[in-house]
Amino acid sequence: MGTPKLEKPNEGYLEFFVDCSANATPEFEGRGGDDLGTEIANTLYRIFNNKSSVDLKSLCISPREHCWILYVDVLLLECGGNLFDTISIAVKAALFNTRIPRVRVLEDEEGSKDIELSDDPYDCIRLSVENVPCIVTLCKIGYRHVVDATLQEEACSLASLLVSVTSKGVVTCMRKVGKGSLDPESIFEMMETGKRVGKVLHASLQSILHKEESLGPKRQKVGFLG
Repeated sequence: MGTPKLEKPNEGYLEFFVDCSANATPEFEGRGGDDLGTEIANTLYRIFNNKSSVDLKSLCISPREHCWILYVDVLLLECGGNLFDTISIAVKAALFNTRIPRVRVLEDEEGSKDIELSDDPYDCIRLSVENVPCIVTLCKIGYRHVVDATLQEEACSLASLLVSVTSKGVVTCMRKVGKGSLDPESIFEMMETGKRVGKVLHASLQSILHKEESLGPKRQKVGFLG
């Protein structure tokens, strides 16, 4: 919980931090992964810097005074290529599972305000992730482009296009990375491929998330935390 930004007094906001662990690759030892982590975090800020991705007004508790801040911390433990896409999928899944406690603002006769938290741990609100985009990275190799590239395929590519796509196939953000160039015709083809792949990606992700949620406490827990 924090204070809304001055330029958006009736909205909450998201904060992104990406930590590139040395477990992923020895190159990340010390501060070796800081630049990549900052680049990924800035890309996430760009694709969420609009009113359509997440309903930020639902995160506001009291305009100009209190709001929810969602801290999205990403820990990168393996580096096998296609990082932006994988992280965007993880962020959407995390937002889907996020539960925000329901609170009330009480004001006394003197005008001072208190925030009251519900005693019911299940009395929560959920964010709509319908318009949360996922990133599709298209790597240009020769005259073709590749989706879901491996590290070896990325090494063969001089230029890539990051396309942020919603479940309806709407492109919300694009970013070109790499030292190579992309001609307008290639960009158009890559955008169309990104939109097509993005819609399929969203459908598969939503299906898995809803299926997992329907299992309730019976679902299998997978992860290094047990």
